[in-house]
Amino acid sequence: MLPYYDVIVVGGGHAGCEAAAAAANLGSKTLLITMDMTKYAQMSCNPAMGGIAKGQIVREIDALGGYSGIVTDRSSIQFRMLNQSKGPAMWSPRAQSDRARFTEVWRHLLENTDNLDLWQDAVVSLHIEDKKVTGVTTKKSIDYFAGSVVLTN
Repeated sequence: MLPYYDVIVVGGGHAGCEAAAAAANLGSKTLLITMDMTKYAQMSCNPAMGGIAKGQIVREIDALGGYSGIVTDRSSIQFRMLNQSKGPAMWSPRAQSDRARFTEVWRHLLENTDNLDLWQDAVVSLHIEDKKVTGVTTKKSIDYFAGSVVLTN
Protein backbone atom coordinates (compact mmCIF):
# COMPACT_ATOMS: atom_id res chain seq x y z
CA MET A 1 0.00 0.00 0.00
CA LEU A 2 1.22 3.43 -0.91
CA PRO A 3 0.50 6.72 0.81
CA TYR A 4 0.06 8.43 -2.60
CA TYR A 5 -2.00 7.31 -5.61
CA ASP A 6 -2.96 8.84 -8.91
CA VAL A 7 -6.62 7.99 -8.19
CA ILE A 8 -8.48 6.98 -5.03
CA VAL A 9 -11.99 5.55 -5.48
CA VAL A 10 -14.23 5.51 -2.41
CA GLY A 11 -17.01 2.92 -2.53
CA GLY A 12 -17.02 -0.59 -3.99
CA GLY A 13 -20.46 -0.63 -5.58
CA HIS A 14 -21.07 -0.90 -9.33
CA ALA A 15 -19.83 2.62 -10.10
CA GLY A 16 -16.81 2.35 -7.79
CA CYS A 17 -15.69 -0.97 -9.24
CA GLU A 18 -16.00 0.36 -12.80
CA ALA A 19 -14.21 3.62 -11.91
CA ALA A 20 -11.33 1.83 -10.16
CA ALA A 21 -10.90 -0.70 -12.96
CA ALA A 22 -11.03 2.02 -15.63
CA ALA A 23 -8.45 4.20 -13.89
CA ALA A 24 -6.11 1.27 -13.27
CA ASN A 25 -6.48 -0.05 -16.82
CA LEU A 26 -5.57 3.40 -18.16
CA GLY A 27 -2.29 3.19 -16.22
CA SER A 28 -3.12 5.21 -13.10
CA LYS A 29 -1.93 3.83 -9.76
CA THR A 30 -5.34 3.37 -8.15
CA LEU A 31 -6.69 2.59 -4.68
CA LEU A 32 -10.24 1.29 -4.18
CA ILE A 33 -11.49 1.69 -0.61
CA THR A 34 -14.66 -0.14 0.40
CA MET A 35 -16.17 -1.06 3.74
CA ASP A 36 -16.67 -4.73 2.86
CA MET A 37 -14.54 -6.51 0.27
CA THR A 38 -16.99 -9.44 0.21
CA LYS A 39 -19.66 -7.21 -1.34
CA TYR A 40 -18.05 -5.67 -4.43
CA ALA A 41 -20.81 -4.47 -6.78
CA GLN A 42 -23.42 -6.22 -4.64
CA MET A 43 -26.67 -6.68 -6.48
CA SER A 44 -30.10 -5.97 -5.05
CA CYS A 45 -32.68 -8.63 -4.26
CA ASN A 46 -33.54 -8.60 -7.99
CA PRO A 47 -30.08 -9.46 -9.36
CA ALA A 48 -30.61 -8.51 -12.99
CA MET A 49 -28.70 -6.54 -15.60
CA GLY A 50 -30.49 -5.32 -18.66
CA GLY A 51 -33.85 -3.93 -19.50
CA ILE A 52 -34.47 -0.81 -21.55
CA ALA A 53 -32.59 1.69 -19.35
CA LYS A 54 -29.96 -0.36 -17.50
CA GLY A 55 -29.31 -2.44 -20.60
CA GLN A 56 -28.30 0.71 -22.49
CA ILE A 57 -25.92 1.73 -19.70
CA VAL A 58 -24.35 -1.75 -19.61
CA ARG A 59 -23.79 -1.59 -23.40
CA GLU A 60 -22.12 1.81 -23.07
CA ILE A 61 -19.89 0.58 -20.21
CA ASP A 62 -18.98 -2.45 -22.34
CA ALA A 63 -18.12 -0.25 -25.34
CA LEU A 64 -15.78 1.76 -23.11
CA GLY A 65 -13.98 -1.37 -21.89
CA GLY A 66 -15.83 -1.79 -18.59
CA TYR A 67 -16.53 -5.06 -16.82
CA SER A 68 -20.25 -5.07 -15.90
CA GLY A 69 -21.30 -6.98 -19.01
CA ILE A 70 -18.44 -9.45 -18.68
CA VAL A 71 -19.22 -10.10 -15.01
CA THR A 72 -22.90 -10.53 -15.85
CA ASP A 73 -22.10 -13.06 -18.58
CA ARG A 74 -19.88 -15.06 -16.20
CA SER A 75 -22.44 -15.13 -13.38
CA SER A 76 -25.77 -15.39 -15.22
CA ILE A 77 -28.37 -18.02 -14.51
CA GLN A 78 -31.08 -16.83 -16.93
CA PHE A 79 -31.34 -14.70 -20.08
CA ARG A 80 -34.61 -13.19 -21.36
CA MET A 81 -35.70 -10.87 -24.12
CA LEU A 82 -38.16 -8.35 -22.67
CA ASN A 83 -41.09 -6.71 -24.46
CA GLN A 84 -41.30 -9.20 -27.32
CA SER A 85 -45.02 -8.50 -27.65
CA LYS A 86 -44.10 -4.95 -28.75
CA GLY A 87 -42.11 -3.72 -31.73
CA PRO A 88 -38.38 -4.46 -32.14
CA ALA A 89 -37.42 -1.01 -30.87
CA MET A 90 -38.74 -2.01 -27.45
CA TRP A 91 -37.03 -5.40 -27.25
CA SER A 92 -34.41 -5.49 -24.56
CA PRO A 93 -32.21 -8.33 -23.26
CA ARG A 94 -32.00 -8.95 -19.53
CA ALA A 95 -29.77 -11.37 -17.64
CA GLN A 96 -30.40 -12.56 -14.11
CA SER A 97 -27.23 -13.36 -12.17
CA ASP A 98 -26.33 -15.43 -9.16
CA ARG A 99 -25.77 -12.67 -6.57
CA ALA A 100 -22.89 -14.38 -4.78
CA ARG A 101 -21.18 -15.41 -8.02
CA PHE A 102 -21.54 -11.87 -9.41
CA THR A 103 -19.59 -10.45 -6.45
CA GLU A 104 -16.99 -13.26 -6.63
CA VAL A 105 -16.31 -12.59 -10.30
CA TRP A 106 -15.98 -8.85 -9.66
CA ARG A 107 -13.54 -9.46 -6.82
CA HIS A 108 -11.45 -11.82 -8.95
CA LEU A 109 -11.25 -9.26 -11.77
CA LEU A 110 -10.32 -6.45 -9.38
CA GLU A 111 -7.71 -8.51 -7.55
CA ASN A 112 -6.07 -9.32 -10.89
CA THR A 113 -6.08 -5.79 -12.29
CA ASP A 114 -2.62 -4.23 -12.59
CA ASN A 115 -2.14 -0.81 -10.91
CA LEU A 116 -5.05 -1.45 -8.51
CA ASP A 117 -4.77 -1.79 -4.74
CA LEU A 118 -7.79 -2.77 -2.64
CA TRP A 119 -8.38 -1.64 0.93
CA GLN A 120 -11.19 -2.53 3.35
CA ASP A 121 -11.97 0.45 5.54
CA ALA A 122 -14.36 3.37 5.85
CA VAL A 123 -13.42 6.85 4.70
CA VAL A 124 -14.27 9.30 7.48
CA SER A 125 -12.91 12.57 6.10
CA LEU A 126 -11.50 14.23 3.02
CA HIS A 127 -8.31 16.27 2.75
CA ILE A 128 -9.08 19.52 0.97
CA GLU A 129 -6.48 22.03 -0.19
CA ASP A 130 -7.35 25.12 -2.24
CA LYS A 131 -10.90 23.81 -2.80
CA LYS A 132 -9.57 20.51 -4.22
CA VAL A 133 -9.88 17.07 -2.64
CA THR A 134 -6.33 15.76 -2.29
CA GLY A 135 -6.83 12.68 -0.14
CA VAL A 136 -8.81 10.77 2.46
CA THR A 137 -8.54 9.64 6.07
CA THR A 138 -9.94 6.24 6.97
CA LYS A 139 -11.60 4.98 10.13
CA LYS A 140 -8.34 3.17 10.91
CA SER A 141 -6.66 6.64 10.94
CA ILE A 142 -4.71 6.04 7.73
CA ASP A 143 -4.16 8.95 5.37
CA TYR A 144 -4.02 8.38 1.61
CA PHE A 145 -3.35 11.12 -0.90
CA ALA A 146 -4.06 11.33 -4.61
CA GLY A 147 -4.22 13.55 -7.64
CA SER A 148 -7.90 12.64 -8.01
CA VAL A 149 -10.48 11.29 -5.58
CA VAL A 150 -13.65 9.70 -6.94
CA LEU A 151 -16.56 9.41 -4.49
CA THR A 152 -19.07 6.69 -5.39
CA ASN A 153 -20.24 5.96 -1.85
